[in-house]
Amino acid sequence: MLLIWDFDETLGYRRDGKFSAVLQEVIRRAREGLDVPIEEIRPFLQSCYPWHTPERPHRHIRSADQWWEMLYPAFERVFAHFGFAGQEARAMAREARAVYTDPARWALYDDTLPALALLSARGWRHVVLSNHVPELRAIVRHLGLAPHLAALFNSAETGYEKPHPRAFEIVLQRFPGARRVWMIGDSLAADVEGARRVGIPAILVRKRHEGVEYCCDSLLEVASIV
Repeated sequence: MLLIWDFDETLGYRRDGKFSAVLQEVIRRAREGLDVPIEEIRPFLQSCYPWHTPERPHRHIRSADQWWEMLYPAFERVFAHFGFAGQEARAMAREARAVYTDPARWALYDDTLPALALLSARGWRHVVLSNHVPELRAIVRHLGLAPHLAALFNSAETGYEKPHPRAFEIVLQRFPGARRVWMIGDSLAADVEGARRVGIPAILVRKRHEGVEYCCDSLLEVASIV
């Protein structure tokens, strides 16, 4: 029996906000007193991440540095817009990577470990299937989540972003003997609809959506469904 979990905003979250907040912090560090509204940053980041185009695999990306090189141009455009250019903007883009991936900036939700323990006691195995940055494994280890997982599948490593069918098929191929499988995540499109397309039932967590049969506000509620 196998439970496939999303990570970001399902099991864990970044304490200080997402990429827009990171770029805001880097700008503030570079120029004291310059407090750029996040709303002015977000439009630059609407289509720069690989999970924005999940229909296009990126198996040619072979290293963490290569993965981040896809994002740096968008970051540099943000910094240029606010008056940082050339080498300074390039250095700030790389600083954004360090800030975002700092494991100390990440946390698990209060219900994560209790839910995993409860479900493990009932015979379920856990894996993570996440659209994430290459440093996810280090983050998971820092949070103490790794011992609870049978495997971790990260799009930055596999080259397939949810809801691409291949992202889910890779997990199923790794665990061919699993008699029952569920997907659990906070994204309707990536987690719920993506899983359904390959025949995996799914649970939407931490939010509700009309038309989704299984929804949970707390991960502890998952046990009553599966």
